[in-house]
Amino acid sequence: MNIVAEHKISGEPIDKAPQRPVKPVRWFLIVGVLLGALVGGLVWFNSFRGQMIKQFFANNKPPPVAVSVAEAKSEMVPNLLTAVGELAAVHQVNVTADVNGRVTEIKFEPGAHVTAGMPLVQLFDAPEQGDLANFKAQSTVAALSLERAKQLASRQFGPQATVDQAQASYDQAQAGIAKTEALISQKLVRAPFEGDLGVRKVEVGQYLTAGTAIVSLTDLSELWANFTVTEKDSGQLKVGQTVRLKVDAYPGRVFEGRITTIEPQIASDTRNIRVQATIANPEKILKPGMFVTTTVVLPEKPPVITVPETSVDYTLYGDSVFLITEKKEEDGKTTLSAVRTFVQTGNRVDGRAEILKGLKPGDKVVAVGQLKLQSGSAVSISTDPAPPIPAQPPRY
Repeated sequence: MNIVAEHKISGEPIDKAPQRPVKPVRWFLIVGVLLGALVGGLVWFNSFRGQMIKQFFANNKPPPVAVSVAEAKSEMVPNLLTAVGELAAVHQVNVTADVNGRVTEIKFEPGAHVTAGMPLVQLFDAPEQGDLANFKAQSTVAALSLERAKQLASRQFGPQATVDQAQASYDQAQAGIAKTEALISQKLVRAPFEGDLGVRKVEVGQYLTAGTAIVSLTDLSELWANFTVTEKDSGQLKVGQTVRLKVDAYPGRVFEGRITTIEPQIASDTRNIRVQATIANPEKILKPGMFVTTTVVLPEKPPVITVPETSVDYTLYGDSVFLITEKKEEDGKTTLSAVRTFVQTGNRVDGRAEILKGLKPGDKVVAVGQLKLQSGSAVSISTDPAPPIPAQPPRY
């Protein structure tokens, strides 16, 4: 008996077995393995990349920076105290009239050099001259009367009272002469001392009141330099110490004087003390009112360590220098590096800075090229010479 196989509507045989679906656990395992392989690959790649970057930078060091090097020296440094002040005249005055009057004659030229007692301005004095003539006439008559009274009294022909009265009249006339001559002298204004006149401030015919300025008179042969120092530095000052001065009007020139006065009191508001030095001015090129930089020469002090002023970096965090250090590499070569070292600085004199702490004699520091450096940077010593000491700033 033959059995005919039935077909589904789809056309497939009825006796074909259906496929079994894949279990979910197996799918999770496959995906987990793939994700693990991917993550492991990424981790390995990042680690490999980091090692290669580290190796690249380790083998690719920047070339040494060329710098100029200077040596720290132990030397004697002038002990100086610098301050600022101004010049003042030892003798300076505005010439004025003592009394009121009209200007009749001007006897000087503005800017001229005058001697003490030289006439400058004549005021109208005709009334006083008339009074003087009157008193002189009275004096003459009184003198004759006194002489006759004395002769008569000596012969006992006249009383002593007449002599006394004649003497009083004569003395009154002489007093009137002295007073009138004093008034006349006030009408002639004279230079009180030798010096140089300034700009004329009056005209002929002008009526002057007592105290009106006529012209300034200044003695330029000697000047005072007034300056102040702090309370801390006042103990180093003594009368007679040398003072060097510089003024903007004459760059490069140094004028010298000596301390003549030290104020005995310290200002309570500034805690400064006022000092005055006397300066000879034979050329008369220094003028009162000039701004001056004063330097007091103090007693010598022991040797100190100094470096070029260009070697020191002055910052808010402290003063520092780049110290040159030597390091031996594994291959036996010696390399130089610059290490920032903080120091304590003192005064700066003639382009060199005192190092009170942080360096020792013989240490080598970077003199030029600090802007290109970081602490620990490799350096090479440049063949270019270091800047001159003192360094001269460019002039424009």
